[in-house]
Parts: sequence; C-alpha cells; structure tokens
Amino acid sequence: MHSLIDITKVRADTPGCTQKIFLNSAGSSLMTKGVVNVMQSYLEKEMILGGYQTVPFFQHEIDAFYLHASALLHTSPANIAFNFNATDAYAKAVSSIPFRSGDFILTTEDDYVSNYILFISLQKRFGFQMVRCNTLPSGDIDMFDLETKMLKYRPVLVSVTHIPSNSGKIQDVEQIGHLCEKYDIWYIVDACQSVGQMDIDVTKIKCDFLSATGRKFLRGPRGTGLLYVSDKALEAGLEPLLIDMRGATWDTENSYKPSGSATRFELWEANYSNILGLSEAIRYAVSIGLENIRAYNLELCQLLKEQLQTIPDIRITEEGSQTGSIVTFTSDTKTLDEYKNTLDMANISYSVGYRHFALIDLNKKNVDWVIRFSPHYFNTTDEILQVGEILRKKWGQ
Repeated sequence: MHSLIDITKVRADTPGCTQKIFLNSAGSSLMTKGVVNVMQSYLEKEMILGGYQTVPFFQHEIDAFYLHASALLHTSPANIAFNFNATDAYAKAVSSIPFRSGDFILTTEDDYVSNYILFISLQKRFGFQMVRCNTLPSGDIDMFDLETKMLKYRPVLVSVTHIPSNSGKIQDVEQIGHLCEKYDIWYIVDACQSVGQMDIDVTKIKCDFLSATGRKFLRGPRGTGLLYVSDKALEAGLEPLLIDMRGATWDTENSYKPSGSATRFELWEANYSNILGLSEAIRYAVSIGLENIRAYNLELCQLLKEQLQTIPDIRITEEGSQTGSIVTFTSDTKTLDEYKNTLDMANISYSVGYRHFALIDLNKKNVDWVIRFSPHYFNTTDEILQVGEILRKKWGQ
C-alpha cells in the first residue's frame, strides 16, 4: 500500500467500501461520511426554515466551494462555476463559442459520447462541420495530424476528452494546449474522468474551458459538476447561450451585463446541499493529495492488469502510452451476461461499456462490450487479488 495514504482512515471514512469490492469510481464513486454529513446538515436546516432563509446560515461554506475548486485546478475562484453535472458544464461552455456556418470543430476519435451527440446536433442547427484527428497505433492522439488539420481547417474550437470512459488512456492535453495557444483556437477539455484521480493544472493545460463531474473520482454527490473558464474567455465576453439572473444583471430594458467571473455560466436556482457536498469532497481529495492518489491508483491498476492477464479468456482493451485508473476488458468466448453474473454473485461493483458508448474506438477493436473496473484509493491490494482469484476460478481454465 502507498505509504502516504492512510488507507485504514480512508476506509473508515467510506462506509460503502466494507460491504463489497467497489471498482466503479469511473461511474459513480462512494461518498465519504463527511460529504453526507454536510449535506444532511444543510437539508435539516432547510426543512425547518425553508430554502431562502437557510442560505445565509451557510453562505461562508457555499463560498468556500469556489476556493476549494480553484485550489484543485490551480486557478482563481473567479474562474470557477458550479454546474449540475459535467455535461451541463461542457454544453454551457460550447454554447458560448460564436459559431458561424462553415466553421470547423476539431476533435478526437475518443471524445465522450455525449459530446459527439452535442456536436452532431449543433451541426444540424448551425451548419458547421466536425473534423477528427487520427489516432496512432499506440492509442495516443496523432499530434502531427492534429496540427496539420489545425492549419488546414482553421477550427474555431478544439475539444479533447482527457481520459476516455471506455479505454482509460490519458491524452496529452498539455501539448494540445500549446498548439491551440499557438494558433489562437478555443480549447475545451472534458476532464470528467481525470479530475479526482490525478493533479490537474489548467495553467499548464492552457485550456479555455475544462469541465468535470462530482460523482466520479472526486467522490461527491450526483447532480454536481464544475466548469473552469479562462481569463481569456471571460475577457472576450464569452457567455452561455441561455444565461439568467445569476450570470447577468438586467441593466436596461433591452440589455444585460454579464457577470465578470465564471458565475456567468451558472443558473440562479441551485441545490445548495449538493454544492456543499461537492465542496467537502474536493477538500477531502486535496487533503489526501492528488499526486498520492495518482501513485496509489497506478499500483492498484498495475496489479489488476497482472491478475487479468493470467486469465486466457480475458482480453484487456485499454491502450495508450499513459493510462489512468480505468481497466477495461472483454472476452471473445464468453458472453457479457456470464461475466456480469460472476461479478454480481461475488458482490463486485463494475460498469459495462457498450459499442455505442464509444462507437469509433470499439468499432476499431471490433468489440461489442467491455467490463470496466475503476479502482480508487479506498481500495486495497487484497481486494484486487480477490477479484483475480474469483475470475480465475470461474474462467481460468
């Protein structure tokens, strides 16, 4: 076990990890007692006082969300917006780009499924085109092809998913950021699967927007997300297509003035207990140390891969020169239901990725489904060994 993380304390703070082997933090992870406690405290007060009267009692804690989130991403509180999930944050950011008919968006073969659907929808409405850069045999983005297409198409926006949901590889978002800066292209990073499992520094990535969720590796409540907005984007006047009284002031009968901070990407009505829960989840992760989390998770994933590689029936499907805390596999001889039944009987939590979740990637691999394991720092090496033993006993012959 990684010496810099007190696994005993972390597991004591995480009641849900004692009744099962939980390997689904890339889906929706386990909250700590502290997260639930702050949410309950707020809701109990709201139950007595009502929503409007409760907020002032927690205003300091609500404001602390922006401090914690900015520390997490190495930015300033004014660059942080709370959103209802990562897709909400991402969509608000994309909606702020002033697209015109004939414009191009440049993305990758591994952008998240909801992002692709959003692009296709916008193509139908606004008449711009989507271009994909190539992927190298290693699974990494072909940077030469990316730059070539930047020069050829002069895209208005580059979109990259930092860690794709169904492969676990880590894209080189910093190198892409340097290219976007070089050619003055708006740049958005979907960090849904990376925030909470590794240190993210937006000043190094040089992105204009970065979206993230609370429910995955940050271990916050569902229905929470956040958006980083760069000073460049704020100063350029970028604002979401649908803005309300939280994001702007109605200053004349026919005009409004947007907020000077990233709060222009928020809506006035919000679930404050969720904001407090996400704030506590971020505080907890930062207290553990993102570099410590990353190091320990790598140990867990390496051990997990070693266990899976001992089973001839299993084919590990993830790729990339750098990988995060996601391990995916499939089988060419057994059905998905056979694997699901084995894991369910053993009380092991996991996710399933289907072909239509990552159409381009899984078409290339000719894979209809993958089982996704996503260990996190509350897991133990003993649990990983147990998973290997369970699968070997069932499918090792």
